[in-house]
Amino acid sequence: MEKTLVLIKPDAFEKRIVGQIISRIERIGLNLDDLKMIKPDRETVEKHYPDEHNWVRKIGERTIDSYRKYNLDLRKDFNDENSLQIGKTIREWLIQYIISGPVIAIIVSGNHAVEVVRKIIGNTAPIFADLGTIRGDFSIDSPDLADKNHRAIHNLIHASGSIEEAEKEISLWF
Repeated sequence: MEKTLVLIKPDAFEKRIVGQIISRIERIGLNLDDLKMIKPDRETVEKHYPDEHNWVRKIGERTIDSYRKYNLDLRKDFNDENSLQIGKTIREWLIQYIISGPVIAIIVSGNHAVEVVRKIIGNTAPIFADLGTIRGDFSIDSPDLADKNHRAIHNLIHASGSIEEAEKEISLWF
């Protein structure tokens, strides 16, 4: 059985949809092997969002691409056009977002758990998530709105992106 980590984020608590999210995971036949509600500390979240140049730069590049796509003024919102610096800003927003309230950490297992969970949660940016996915059904937040408001995208849930990432994240959160 494959295992993955799911984090239900603070905005899911604000919207009062935590139970619906957990129910969707269970309804498709995945198992909840362990579950805990916590108020994450900064140290844990800083380890979760790596301070590695490639990871941070990739976040910055995705933000730059989003700004170009929507013809937005990058300098106005970030006062910079350097992908690494923008990525550092986004990383800090992500950390602030996760430590802002309670989080439910879940070890989920099942056949192809990593891929199945990623499929049911939808695109990282809820505005682009398909209807029928968790993000597509419960949020319409977007990168441009989040950046304009100097915050992370409120996308309700995190799921590990690979088996290796799942192993690392499970050991961090459990």
